[in-house]
Amino acid sequence: MTAFPLSQAISSLTDKLKQLKFQSHSDPIIQVSVPISAMPAIAWLAAQPIYPRIYWKGRDTEEEVAAIGSCKDFTYEEAVDDNQLSLEYQKQRALSNNQDIRYYGGVAFDRTTECWPEFGRAHFVLPRIELRRSGEEYKLLINLNCESNEPEAERALAIEALAKLVSPRPLPPPNKINLLSRSDRPDRYHWTELVKKVTHEKFIQDTPKVVLSRLTQLEVDEEVDPWMLLACWQGRNQNSFQFGFQFSPERAFISCTPERLYRRRQRELFTEALAGTTTRGLNQEEDRALAQQLLEDNKNSHENQLVKEHIVDALTPLSNYVGAEETPRVFKLSHIQHLHRSIRAELKPGIDDFQLLQALHPTPAVGGLPKEPAMNFIRQREGYARGWYAGACGYFNKYESEFAVAIRSALIEPGRINLFAGAGIVSGSEPEAEWVELENKLTTILSILTEL
Repeated sequence: MTAFPLSQAISSLTDKLKQLKFQSHSDPIIQVSVPISAMPAIAWLAAQPIYPRIYWKGRDTEEEVAAIGSCKDFTYEEAVDDNQLSLEYQKQRALSNNQDIRYYGGVAFDRTTECWPEFGRAHFVLPRIELRRSGEEYKLLINLNCESNEPEAERALAIEALAKLVSPRPLPPPNKINLLSRSDRPDRYHWTELVKKVTHEKFIQDTPKVVLSRLTQLEVDEEVDPWMLLACWQGRNQNSFQFGFQFSPERAFISCTPERLYRRRQRELFTEALAGTTTRGLNQEEDRALAQQLLEDNKNSHENQLVKEHIVDALTPLSNYVGAEETPRVFKLSHIQHLHRSIRAELKPGIDDFQLLQALHPTPAVGGLPKEPAMNFIRQREGYARGWYAGACGYFNKYESEFAVAIRSALIEPGRINLFAGAGIVSGSEPEAEWVELENKLTTILSILTEL
């Protein structure tokens, strides 16, 4: 099919919507699409006057999505029972058999504690309009929700949304910010105290791993474009998941994270153990030496092994088969490298995404082991609300889903940039070395924002 320039794609979609005949027996969620000429997805997204704005790019797939508006939205700001979430999830999945219908969103790191405004403890959106790229092919899609609205009202809303679309504009240049101040929570003193508590022999006997994290707040006196920041970050870490959620002009959460929570296609599931970290070398020889040291380091190998065992144990009741790599490999990013093991499972019939989220999230790579005592320690001692940092972000539909763990991430607010980093604390962890690891994990984003 011929790919249209944006203006013609809008006209073609509008004509299709005007001619659309609503059938009483058809799915309540309807999607219409046309092929469209190639365009830069993030620049297109940043130019649109409609919220929410959502961006998703898989780590190892030739797929990219920019989405705007909402024709269906479910969010939970207050405490929510897992059964409620499960029922809502099943209800959404039942609304369409079209495998192109997708809900994008996320689940907070800890659904029992206070959440960020707008993001909630869980928030998923069926966008009004999507620009999707698969390899070299682009499509413009529009979704109609005839479950909540009358079909004619939905038709009018969809045509109105299309009329508001504008062409992509160049993103602003990546200028260095004027940094007014920086604060860390926990600060260095409290970090040292926390690591000592976790590594104390009495504590670690029962809780062999706690992933402690730190919030770094940068106070600024200028507006920071989250999409420019994500585009720059994307250029530095191309073998990562890249995504962003901006539910209003006030705040945006962006992430360039290496870690997959899981990818599901029908009953086939792919996940991984990503834990254990070192820096990159200044040259190939030094880089190889650091990678070898990481593979041979007992503390990091033990940490990765714990994560692998937990994931396999969590998936076993839900699966006919679970297989994991026996030995870890090195996964390289621009400034750091991790230990990585691939894990594959064949799910039992009827197992759904919500059961997978319950079983796998948060992983020991961001929470700890055993899960509950580690989570309790984080709730009581860490000193800030993680929100969607270390949460699960991605998309789902009836046939497939993919979620990433939002570890390399930033929350952009007026006058403030919030950065997050964590480190797995196990037997043998040293406070100073773990603090340096936090700094290493922020190197890429800080190098974009400030003069290092």
